[in-house]
Amino acid sequence: MTTVTIREAKTNLSKLLRKIAAGDEVIILRGKKPVARLVAVGEVKRKRQPGSLKATLRVGPEFFEPVLKNEFSRWE
Repeated sequence: MTTVTIREAKTNLSKLLRKIAAGDEVIILRGKKPVARLVAVGEVKRKRQPGSLKATLRVGPEFFEPVLKNEFSRWE
């Protein structure tokens, strides 16, 4: 695990990203206090497809009915 100040992170961002991609973790400090942790995102398994759940999810007609006033009190 690598720790750097905000200034060092700004100056060496490309180098830090290479370290993160290699599996390292970077902690960014403000003074002596840690404020952020940078880690690799990981691989995205597949690209998102709009409408891919179209055949799975169903919205019934009751979804579009107006909400009664007494039902709002349960939300408060």
